[in-house]
Amino acid sequence: MSRPTPRDADAAKRYVFVLLDRFTMLCFASAIEALRIANRMSGRTLYEWALAGDGGEVAYCSAGIGYKLDMDLEELTREDTIMLCGGIDVQSATTKRILNWLRREARRGSVVGGLCTAGYTLAKAGLLDGKRATIHWENQDSFSEEFEDVTLTKSVFVIDGNRITTAGGTASIDLMLKIIANDHGEELANLVADQLIYTSIRTDQDTQRLSIPTRIGVRHPKLSQVIRMMEHNIEDPISPASLAKEVGMSTRQLERLFRRYLNRSPKRYYMELRLAKARNLLMQTDMSVINVALACGFASPSHFSKCYRAQYDTTPYRERGTHASKPDIIVK
Repeated sequence: MSRPTPRDADAAKRYVFVLLDRFTMLCFASAIEALRIANRMSGRTLYEWALAGDGGEVAYCSAGIGYKLDMDLEELTREDTIMLCGGIDVQSATTKRILNWLRREARRGSVVGGLCTAGYTLAKAGLLDGKRATIHWENQDSFSEEFEDVTLTKSVFVIDGNRITTAGGTASIDLMLKIIANDHGEELANLVADQLIYTSIRTDQDTQRLSIPTRIGVRHPKLSQVIRMMEHNIEDPISPASLAKEVGMSTRQLERLFRRYLNRSPKRYYMELRLAKARNLLMQTDMSVINVALACGFASPSHFSKCYRAQYDTTPYRERGTHASKPDIIVK
């Protein structure tokens, strides 16, 4: 196959959306709709797009809906922007062929982006080493453990040079509005946002998820501070006495605050945070149970297993085995 010829400088900017197996429809649709509306509101073809995927035939999203692809993993031009769309079990969807294709295209200097969980695929290909990036909050723990050379943020989206990542969902809209504004001005981006009934445009400084204190309705500033400290010290837990001292109160006062607002002790709440992270790692990584235990602040596998069983009514080993044996169901 002959190499594609570069397009004219005034030609429409083309996005090649690479649909990974079981990609999230919302992140893909949000991105492509923003581009479509930009064309409509400007009265010009500012953007074009094509759908690609391994095999070049049909790609299925996580809802089981199939999308006819325009192309296989073909050679592109440097002017094309590649956008990978990820979703459920992105590890399995990240095939060797996709990784090799990505590395080849990236060597040409192409802009490469990952929507939703596809940041994993970019990192697996080595394209995010030394870069700032983001990924859906549910995948952050496992991503941090596997890719130490990537500076992971909790931002809605990140643009670092010629690498782009988003947190998924409607974050694709925020990203595309930023790109449209950079390409053609804020006025057009605002017109697109209005058409999408998108009244609050987020930037790369906005975080993708509310903090735990905000989500659970905690309004006490010192209690919120303690919860944030717990979140940031999972691997090396801090004692309740030290937490209380850090915020200028007694251990007994801290106990009363947790009982009043959360109906549990600080120790119990901290344990639940650590076990939730452990469950996430067991389901999304290949880390050994021992390493999961250590990453979540447990000194011994036996203590970890005992606590895990008390919380989830199963052992870490059975949890992983059950998760691995679940069939992948796709409606076609």
